[in-house]
Amino acid sequence: MTNRLAGETSPYLLQHSHNPVDWYPWGEEALERASREGKPILVSIGYAACHWCHVMERESFEDPDTARIMNEHFVNIKIDREERPDLDHIYMDAVQAITGSGGWPLNVFLTPDARPFYGGTYFPPRSLHNRPSWKEVLTGVARSYRERKAEVEQQAGNLTRHVAMAGSFGIGQEPSAAPAEDNLFTPELPDRIKDQLLVSADRLEGGFGGAPKFPQTFSIRFLLHNYYFTGDREALGQALLSLEKMIAGGIFDQLGGGFARYSTDSEWLAPHFEKMLYDNALLVIALCEAYQLTGELRLRRAIELTMSCIDREFTSPEGAFYSSMDADSEGVEGKYYVWDRDEVDAVLGGDAELFCTYFGVTAEGNWEDKNILTRRMEPPADPADADRLEKARLRLLAHRDTRVRPALDDKILLGWNALMDIACCRAYGALGTEAYRERAVRNMAFLRARLKGEGIHFYYHVYKDGPRIPAFLDDYASLVGALLELQEVTGDTAYLEEARATMEAVIDHFGENGTGFFYFTHDGQQDLILRKKEVYDGAIPSGNSMMAFNLLILSRLLDIPTWADRCRQMATAMERMVTGYPGSFGNWATLFQALTYTIPEIVITGKRPENARKEFLRQLIPYRVFQSSSRENTHYPLLRNRPIGEAPQFFLCENYTCQLPVNQLSALIRLIENVHKIPLNSYNNPL
Repeated sequence: MTNRLAGETSPYLLQHSHNPVDWYPWGEEALERASREGKPILVSIGYAACHWCHVMERESFEDPDTARIMNEHFVNIKIDREERPDLDHIYMDAVQAITGSGGWPLNVFLTPDARPFYGGTYFPPRSLHNRPSWKEVLTGVARSYRERKAEVEQQAGNLTRHVAMAGSFGIGQEPSAAPAEDNLFTPELPDRIKDQLLVSADRLEGGFGGAPKFPQTFSIRFLLHNYYFTGDREALGQALLSLEKMIAGGIFDQLGGGFARYSTDSEWLAPHFEKMLYDNALLVIALCEAYQLTGELRLRRAIELTMSCIDREFTSPEGAFYSSMDADSEGVEGKYYVWDRDEVDAVLGGDAELFCTYFGVTAEGNWEDKNILTRRMEPPADPADADRLEKARLRLLAHRDTRVRPALDDKILLGWNALMDIACCRAYGALGTEAYRERAVRNMAFLRARLKGEGIHFYYHVYKDGPRIPAFLDDYASLVGALLELQEVTGDTAYLEEARATMEAVIDHFGENGTGFFYFTHDGQQDLILRKKEVYDGAIPSGNSMMAFNLLILSRLLDIPTWADRCRQMATAMERMVTGYPGSFGNWATLFQALTYTIPEIVITGKRPENARKEFLRQLIPYRVFQSSSRENTHYPLLRNRPIGEAPQFFLCENYTCQLPVNQLSALIRLIENVHKIPLNSYNNPL
C-alpha cells in the first residue's frame, strides 16, 4: 500500500508513504480538492528525527480504522517542517494561540481555503490524562465543521488575523516606541540583559530554567562576550558551567561526539536522542568561543569529538551536511546509545572497570535499567590510564557501529549547511585544524553549485535528488554569514562579493518597507495565506537577527552606511522584547552588545599572510571587521592603500582610518585594548 507521498523526496514524508491515510503533500492538488469538495483540511507537520511523530504514526496513522475516519472527513496533508518552515511557522502560531503551547507532531485543521480553526500536538489513540483520543478529535472536528460552520469560519478569521499580527508582536512600530538610539546602546543595556538572563540561570547544573532543558547557545555566547568586555566573572562562570555540564552529561554522545537536541531532565542526563545538524553547529560555535577565552582542554576535546561526529555521520560524499539522525532504532528510543554493564564487560574485558568508573556505568543503570554514558570525572592523571581509556572508547564505538543505526534524514538544507559552514570556520579559527577550513570551503562549493538558481529563485532551500523549494530568509541569513566567515579564513574576496549580491537580493525580495525588517518568504510566493515576519530566536537564530548582524558587518566592509542604519533601526525596534525576554531573543541580545561597544576594524597584509591570519583567528574578539590580503587592493575601503611587504603587518582601524601597523599579534591586541578601552580579560590569555 502506498499513498501520494511515495513520489516525494523528504525522508519524513516517505516514512508515511505506506500509511493507509490518503496523505497528500502540500500543493495545488490537495488544496484544489478541498475547495472543490468543501472539505476541511487536516495538516499534520513533523520531521524525520521526531520521536513523538513516530509514536503517533504507529498508534494512529498506521491504524486502518483511524485512517478511514481521516479519509472520509478530511483532505489530509503531511508536511516536513524542515522542508516547509514557512507553513510550520503559520500553523504553529495558530495552535499556540489555541492551546497555549506547541510542538511536534503538529496537527491543525483548516478551512478549504487553508485558514486554521483548531489544532493541537500529539493525541493518544485512547483518551488519557484529560487529553482526548485522536479519533474523538477527528469526529468532533468533523461534526463541528458540518453542523457549526459559521462558528468555524469566525474562528478561522480570528486565528488568521492573530497569526498575521504575531510576527510584529513586541516590535516598536513608531520611532517613539523605543528609546532614541543615542540613549539606548550604552553599557547599561547589556548589563540589564545579563542580569535578566541570570535570574533564570541554573547555578548548580548550568543552563537556564528547568526540565526540559535546551542548550540556549545564544544566551551562553552573550555571557561569554559580556565577560570579554566587562570582566564579569559571574557571566563567564555561568556560561562555562553550562557548557561543561552539557559535555559531561548524557546529552553529549560520549563515544562518538555530537549533541542531542535537548535533555528531558535538568541535569543533562537523559536526552531525546535525536541529533540535529543545527544544534551541533551552534554548540561548536559556542564551544570555540569558550575555548578561545579559557584554553580549557575539555572544551577543545568536545569540539574535536563533535566535528568528528559531523564528519562521520552527517557529511555526504560531496561535502554537504545531512539534516539529522533519529532518536529511535529498531523502534526503541535511544537503543543505539545505551549500554548494559554486562555488554561493556564483554567488549572491553580488563579495561571495563576503568571505563565504567569513568563513564558512570553500573549494573543497575541510570536510565530505564540501562546506562547513558556520562563523563563527570577529571581525566586520569596517569598517562597510561588515559591511553587505556581512549582505546576503550574507540573499541566500544566500533562495537556500537555494528548495531542497527538510527535513521538518517539525508536531505540537505541550505540554512543548516551554512550554519555548519560557520561552525567549521570557527573551529578552524579556534583550533587551527586545516581540515575544518577545507570542509567549509568544500561545503560552500556544493551549496553554490547545487542550490543556486536564478532570479527570484536565487537560491533553493533544500537539495534531495535535485534542488527544491525557493530559499527562505533564514537560509539567506545563514548563507551570508557563512560567506563572511569564509572571506575571513581564506582572504578570498569572491565570498564577500557573493555576500553583497545575496544581501541585495534579500533586500529587494524580502524587505518590508518602512520598518527595516524582512519577511520570512520572498515576494513571489503564492501558496500561503499570509507573509510572516519572524523575530524570535528559537532553536536557530531568527533570520531577522542574523540579517541585522550581516547588515552591520557588510556596511563596514563595503562602506554602505545605509545598511548599518537599517541594522540599528531593527535593533532599536526590538529593545523592549530583548531586554524583557533575553532568553527568547538571545541572538538579538548579542547584537545589542555589538552595537554598545566600538567594533574594531582589523587588516593583515603581506605577501604571505596565511600564518598571521591563522594566529589572529585564534583570538576571541567577538565583534570585529576583519580582512587580509596578499596583494594591493583598491576595491575595498579597508584594504585601500595598505602596503604589501615581505613580512605580515597588522593594522587597527576605526572608520577606515588606521593606526601605524605593527608586526606582532600581541602588539595588535594591546592596541585594541588601549584604543577601544576594552579590558581583554582572557581567562587564560597567553599574550
